[in-house]
Amino acid sequence: MSLLDQDPCPTLQVASSLLSPFTESENETLISARSASLMRNHLLEDSNYLTTPNQTSTQLLHVLTLSAFILTKAGASCSVRRAGELAFLQDEREQKAEAIRLIRSLSAHGPKNDDKYWIRARNELLWLRDWGAEEAYGSPDIQVHGIFGRLKKGFLEIECLKAFLANTRYSLARSIYEDSPEKPLGEDVLQDTVVTAAMEAYDNASNPHRGRGGLLKCDDIIHSFPKTLAETHPESRRIEALLRATHALSEYRLVLKKGEPFTPVVLRVRTDPISIIEKVLEQNPKSYTNIQDLLDIGSNMVDAGLLASDKPGQSKIDPKLPSDHHVATRRRITAMCVDAALTADDFETAYSYVVNRVALDADPQTTDEYSWKAALQAGKYRRTARTVKPTHIGTASGNLDIRHLEQRIECLSAAVRIAPPTTLQEILNGFRKCEEELNAAIKAEEVQESAWDDRGDLQAMPGAFSSTVPAGVARNVTRSSRHVEEAPMSLFDLSRASMTRAQHNFSALSSLQLSGQSRAGDADGSLDEASGQPRARKRDQLREAAVGTLASGVGWLIGAQPVDKGQEKE
Repeated sequence: MSLLDQDPCPTLQVASSLLSPFTESENETLISARSASLMRNHLLEDSNYLTTPNQTSTQLLHVLTLSAFILTKAGASCSVRRAGELAFLQDEREQKAEAIRLIRSLSAHGPKNDDKYWIRARNELLWLRDWGAEEAYGSPDIQVHGIFGRLKKGFLEIECLKAFLANTRYSLARSIYEDSPEKPLGEDVLQDTVVTAAMEAYDNASNPHRGRGGLLKCDDIIHSFPKTLAETHPESRRIEALLRATHALSEYRLVLKKGEPFTPVVLRVRTDPISIIEKVLEQNPKSYTNIQDLLDIGSNMVDAGLLASDKPGQSKIDPKLPSDHHVATRRRITAMCVDAALTADDFETAYSYVVNRVALDADPQTTDEYSWKAALQAGKYRRTARTVKPTHIGTASGNLDIRHLEQRIECLSAAVRIAPPTTLQEILNGFRKCEEELNAAIKAEEVQESAWDDRGDLQAMPGAFSSTVPAGVARNVTRSSRHVEEAPMSLFDLSRASMTRAQHNFSALSSLQLSGQSRAGDADGSLDEASGQPRARKRDQLREAAVGTLASGVGWLIGAQPVDKGQEKE
């Protein structure tokens, strides 16, 4: 350029900051496959237009050298000849590989928290595509001839956006791709790119805690573009559900393969992600008591579109509406918790889940393979020494064996209502055996109570029957009195019975009085010497006092008003 008396060429450092455009005249066809051949052979021939000293050839040499310098400076070493081959041969595959290598090198060697660095890197990447011709002509429709000339500008913008997000340049990415009026990417393309970047961060995560590592980055990415991906957007809800499910699993010990702890990507690639909850129940004692947490995990898995029936990567389910997937998942996880409780000999919890969840949630019209099996397994369970005892009995029988059999019958009844017809015979056989055991246990309890009553009547209880009374008589008397006491009585029956019992006891009260205190005339009702009025007999006084007490008590019960004795006589 000096010998040709041309303007001096700026240094490569200055040129890389200026990024001046290189334009090819209409009459020249320097960018062609023939140029690639001339670059390798006959460099000193007069017919080689690449080495003919003129302004066009020197500018081309300068722009190739600058292209190689930009790649080498970023860590993707490149020779001038390699830059020429990329430009002349226009091989799209080769250019794409080199562009991706450059972007990866920028991420690996550059400062991750320097926005200026990434702005310059984006400008250089776009300049390498067209050598500034698009900006010079002000039209995107012109034919470009940079070393990435075969690549679409949108492809480079997408790769650049991914690099921004991978290096946590969220504000910069939002300012260029969402807030800028130029809109380098369409809304749909931007949305897909952001979602892809978020899921890539998720898949590379090693910790299932959403506040750390890859899950934190995934969360940040999906919330970095509020206009493109609002919280109500289906993709935002799907990824949010995925993060909730993964984070909830981080609360449990979980190893799916020997020596390999659970990683988030496993949840996405697993054919049956609900089976992971079964692993949680196996590896975490008492985790079945956290049934609501496990149900929430399953619901979030459904909302995240992880079930095999959904299209990979997309959820066809609206989280706000119940669906067959949600119902089936809820029933399956409940059945898992029932089985885990029975395995831990916690029948009370399993019974509670069956009567309060399985029986209420099941639909006989849409039989599932989990609910009725869980109810049947609970109905088959038998108490052992390891069985967890109930913490409270409530109104149930105090006999634990009878209580347990009654609960088993409830579980079997639930199984009968929701099981398919082909399995009813098996369930009914178990129901009949359990009912027979219950009847035998009730009879055994009655015999035991009767024996205890006899022992109490004759020996243990104060005021019991005399030992001279036969046991059979005492038992019959005790049973009769107990039946009378236990029979329900109306208010008037109560008063009549009280009066009768009082009259039977009056003779005993009278017999307590000494017979010598009264004369035969007094017994017949003689006159009082002082007043001349008939004197009441002692037993009549006792009867009147007792009956009056009973009558006033019953009157209080029915709300009767007391009557003055003087008015009654009048």
